[in-house]
Amino acid sequence: MGKAFVIAVDGPGGAGKGELTKRLAKELGYDLLDSGAIYRVLAYAVRKAGLAMFDEDSIVQEAQVLSLSFEIQDDGVHVFLGDEDVSKAIRTEECGLNASKVAPHPLVRQALLQRQRDFAKEPGLVADGRDMGTIVFPDAQVKIFLDASPEVRAKRRVLQLEQAGKEADFDLILQEITERDERDRNRPVAPLKPAEDALILDSTNMSIEEVFNTAMDYIKSKQQ
Repeated sequence: MGKAFVIAVDGPGGAGKGELTKRLAKELGYDLLDSGAIYRVLAYAVRKAGLAMFDEDSIVQEAQVLSLSFEIQDDGVHVFLGDEDVSKAIRTEECGLNASKVAPHPLVRQALLQRQRDFAKEPGLVADGRDMGTIVFPDAQVKIFLDASPEVRAKRRVLQLEQAGKEADFDLILQEITERDERDRNRPVAPLKPAEDALILDSTNMSIEEVFNTAMDYIKSKQQ
């Protein structure tokens, strides 16, 4: 990781990692790595190429040639697959589910590991993911595990979809979140779990401001 100060933020989908990490990166002037986007882009590329989600060898080959880049624009961070802006396409429920299917493959994770570590440059990095503090950046100076109940995370997703003018089925989304949690927490390689030295934050009954302030206080204590 060099001299870069790394803040690893892990946790299940819908816990608020995206909003927290964006605020932290903006406040600190650090780069941002959305590791989930990397797996989503890979899942999108795999689907686009017509490959099966269980065909590990083919997925590894796709991962090795994945042309991925992040570009900061006025409305946020955009993700590109080659020249194609896939920022919206990779945020669908289907793509999220496919990402959680390709992610458990050991050789796939190995292929993408160094690419994620290369994001750690001065002055610092805020890394958003599920195994940032346990696998990708085990020596990160700050590790945070952000969690929330499945029901609250489903409500947040429903609200997000409705605000985007899309229909949302709470029961279906809750079921998908529960199934994804089951896969992520019990996969044999890099399961979703807090690092032993992580600060655990449960955002079920916390506002984003409360989560942000708590995280910033903890980061400042580690920077001293």
